[in-house]
Amino acid sequence: MTHLRVSDLRVRRGDREVIQGVDLEVKSGEIVGLIGPNGVGKSTILLAITSVIDWRGAIELDGRPVPDIPRRALARQIAVVQQNPEAPGYMRVGELALLGRHPHLSFLGRESKHDHEITHDALILAGCADLAERSLDTLSGGERRRAFIARALAQEPALLLLDEPTTSLDIDAQVEVFEMLRDLAAEGLGILVVEHDLTLASAYCDRLTLMAQGRVHAQGVPTEVVTAESVRAVYGERSTVMPHPQTGRPIVIPRLDRS
Repeated sequence: MTHLRVSDLRVRRGDREVIQGVDLEVKSGEIVGLIGPNGVGKSTILLAITSVIDWRGAIELDGRPVPDIPRRALARQIAVVQQNPEAPGYMRVGELALLGRHPHLSFLGRESKHDHEITHDALILAGCADLAERSLDTLSGGERRRAFIARALAQEPALLLLDEPTTSLDIDAQVEVFEMLRDLAAEGLGILVVEHDLTLASAYCDRLTLMAQGRVHAQGVPTEVVTAESVRAVYGERSTVMPHPQTGRPIVIPRLDRS
């Protein structure tokens, strides 16, 4: 069972500490959501986990410090889907997904039959096998997001990090992305997702970490984290929290004060 543990994480930019003593963990088979207003450090935490930026504290994968894991080996274990990933518009979805096999190839090595089989399986898991021959510039926003998730899955990671995967998607596409993530978690993948929509995060995540000004404000299951008190403290007075009529999980709606 894969286990990511982040302890007392601190990140400094200039003379300002933008991440201050953050603790969190992700285990195989669960979705953990990082939530909070813009600019509180959610994406910065993902960058630290993959050592893209300097940090202090401790980040361990299965008990092994992440800085001690060689880059290629780390890329075989952790895959990242950025908020606005880029690739040439003419690239086909199948070609994009195949790029996920690079951490498994030898220097100047070519993809084998096995690599193509793994990539095909990743396309199926991401729900875009039927798009394999389509170019990226012909896809909808939701289809494009699935294509980049397929590339990440082709790495055969134990842990998947996603930075706001539902940004700019309509509600149907948002639900499709999170339903896919739930299926992946059911297969044993550990998932850490930055999500700005509190209702979506509450509906699909097993646990949440609510960030405020670079610190953890609350952690736990959605009903413990997305409360009227926490939302008011972190986001202000303009929202109302209530239980979903079917699931009982929190939903957050704007408070309308106009008479």
